[in-house]
Amino acid sequence: MNRVRLPISGMKCGKCVAKLTGVLTDLPGVAEAEVSLEEEGARILFDSARISREDLVAAVVAAGFAVPEDDVVGAESGANEPEGEGSTFTPSGKTERLTLHLGGMTCSNCAATIEKGIAKVPGVFTSQVNFATEKLTVTFDGAHLDGAALCRAVEDLGYRAWLPDAEGEEDNARVQLAWLIFSALLTAPIMPIMWWMPFGATSHLVNGLLATVVQFTAGLTFYRGAYKSLRNKSANMDVLVALGISAAYGYSVLAVLHLFGVEGPDFFETSAMLITFVRFGKYLEARARGRAGQALKKLLHLRADRALLVVDGTEREVPASRLQPGDLVRVRPGEKIPVDGEVVEGSSAVDEAMLTGESLPVTKEPGQEVTGATINLTGPLLVRATRVGEATALAQIVRMVEEAQGEKAPIQRLADAVSQVFVPLVVAIALLTFLVWYFLTGAGFLFAFKSAIAVLVIACPCALGLATPTAIMVGSSVGLSAGILFKRAPVLEGVSRLQMLLLDKTGTLTRGEFALTDLLPEEADGERELLTTAAALERSSTHPLARAVVKRAEDEGPLSLTVTDLQEIGGYGLRGLIDGQPVLVGNRRLMDEEGIPLDPARPEWDSWVGEGKSLVFVARAGQLLGVLALADTLKEGVAEAVQGLRQLGLKTVMVTGDRRDAALNIARQAGIDEVEAEVLPGDKREVVRRYQRQGLVVGMVGDGINDAPALAQADIGIAIGGGTDVAQETGDIVLVRGDIRDVAGSIRLGRATLRKIRQNLFWAFFYNVVGIPVAAGLLYPAFGLTLKPEFAGLAMALSSVSVVTNSLLLGRFRVREG
Repeated sequence: MNRVRLPISGMKCGKCVAKLTGVLTDLPGVAEAEVSLEEEGARILFDSARISREDLVAAVVAAGFAVPEDDVVGAESGANEPEGEGSTFTPSGKTERLTLHLGGMTCSNCAATIEKGIAKVPGVFTSQVNFATEKLTVTFDGAHLDGAALCRAVEDLGYRAWLPDAEGEEDNARVQLAWLIFSALLTAPIMPIMWWMPFGATSHLVNGLLATVVQFTAGLTFYRGAYKSLRNKSANMDVLVALGISAAYGYSVLAVLHLFGVEGPDFFETSAMLITFVRFGKYLEARARGRAGQALKKLLHLRADRALLVVDGTEREVPASRLQPGDLVRVRPGEKIPVDGEVVEGSSAVDEAMLTGESLPVTKEPGQEVTGATINLTGPLLVRATRVGEATALAQIVRMVEEAQGEKAPIQRLADAVSQVFVPLVVAIALLTFLVWYFLTGAGFLFAFKSAIAVLVIACPCALGLATPTAIMVGSSVGLSAGILFKRAPVLEGVSRLQMLLLDKTGTLTRGEFALTDLLPEEADGERELLTTAAALERSSTHPLARAVVKRAEDEGPLSLTVTDLQEIGGYGLRGLIDGQPVLVGNRRLMDEEGIPLDPARPEWDSWVGEGKSLVFVARAGQLLGVLALADTLKEGVAEAVQGLRQLGLKTVMVTGDRRDAALNIARQAGIDEVEAEVLPGDKREVVRRYQRQGLVVGMVGDGINDAPALAQADIGIAIGGGTDVAQETGDIVLVRGDIRDVAGSIRLGRATLRKIRQNLFWAFFYNVVGIPVAAGLLYPAFGLTLKPEFAGLAMALSSVSVVTNSLLLGRFRVREG
């Protein structure tokens, strides 16, 4: 046997670990495989006679992950060496993940520059930039790098970066508005001065002075951005704008001063208006981006700042950040609960809408859990802290949503690929435009020159870069407000492609608690006697059937019968005396053992068994008193939820360990298409695989704990979760409210988000496909239509705004129809 460690990149969560563990352990010749998210790798014990290391690597890659190196393997060694010039980096195994805020990006090409540049830093395993949220997510070796070092690496690339808690985070929309007002005030007089020439021949110089101030103040950002981009051997939107404004301004200076033989009209207004319009677009874009992230910002502001700490009966107010697990906290009516914890004393209604989306308050009593940032409404509570700070459910939710919004969906790859070649292509088209109009058609220098500038400034890779992340931001925020957590960006896209949904039965479709459904006494008026006699014996049992019988009896009135000589008969039932008479409660085998005569042809009993119900027989003084039928009952809204899934075109299959007749009964009630019954918990993953091998995109809905292997194997795992355990669930999607009706809502939301992404990409491509030819003057010969450079700049700015605005329309989506 050989042991090897493979470094693996691309793992995001526990689901990835579970999936990869399953892939590796299923390979022939693999004895064991231990996959670690923290170490970004897998330790594998395998038989080299049956499988090679190359086969292991191929299996990892086929599962959707990557092996960063191909040169280091060995017993318990095999760490990857990240790319870096002259790097002698040796990983320590201490993998950390950090999200930095970014500044100075102007388009998706800037994001690509940072992403690639940081990926080359020794010690960095993965880097990912989200242009819409302006954040960089890095996984790195914590023994060699820290947040400050990563910020410096970003600054070396020509951009700004700061830690989430660092001072100096600015309101981008406010900054953009200030620059817009400044440039607009200086640009506004240029056109009237050009028309009316109030200063005579010196009017051109006045315009030149105004344009110069705008050019090298408000326009300076484009030069900086272009320099950074070209220095990093890439080309972004700033390169196009800088070329456009430089050409317009430079030619005007030469014309006004009659330098190098250049004479003719100036167009200072072109460069100044171009800068102003692009600034206008940047302001609208920043404002729209802020709206796209509002749901998450609101969530962050929900945290309680102060708490009333109770020590030895004395209360004192302290910052919530100082609380530790085990502390006692007093929460008065109207206050936010500062921690996740357990109620020790008091009873109150708590508003959990921020967590579950439910408007109705939930009653909390001693022993029940409460969640931080929910609101205590009616009575004082004494709460013992169990989770504080970053361990609270709210902090975990925020972290997951931020990671989901920061991750790239697969459809984004197309836009990224186009953006990489976009700017050089546009520069080439602009040059070709000038050459054709000036040399081949004789249209004149100014016409050719302005057409080339219009081509430069109308092209906009920003819209392509914003198309996917803004839709993901809004879609995940909509889900968040409805109690649906999408853990990763690809999930919003993946859930829209589901074809089949496997549903766990107990705890997902059913309550997991038996309820008494039918009573059949031997005497016509003997229902109450039958029920109270059975409950008198069952009170001492902890069996689920016994608890259901007792609950029903107590709901109908007090129990007064006294039982003596109670005896439990393992696997059969109970025996005892009531008023000196022998009483039996149990299954049919108990009745047969005790010689209780039963009518073999009772159609009611057969129909109940056929429906999957469990029968409890009750006998007194040697005679049958009657029969009780019990069954696990459907959760509220299950039939409605399944109907919704079928309307979405999904095939539904119930997966359960129960016997087939019981499973079929539940499936009939719920309206489910097929049943996989008598499946052991460990075999559920194989059921998922079987359907996947048929070429189907399979989703799995389960409780997130018992069904973890199946949830991990499924293309999309949907966990029915409780609020405080939300971050521990294995699924890609967590339904915080625990309501199965939200499954259809999550699929509809995923489809709506994907539609928005496709619309955005269409308009981004369509805009450039139509706009660039118009700017180049293709319509001029037939229709006399041209596009001034300044209006081309306005159109370019508005294209990004239109994409973001279209994404914001997704905010109107309602998870629950009607």
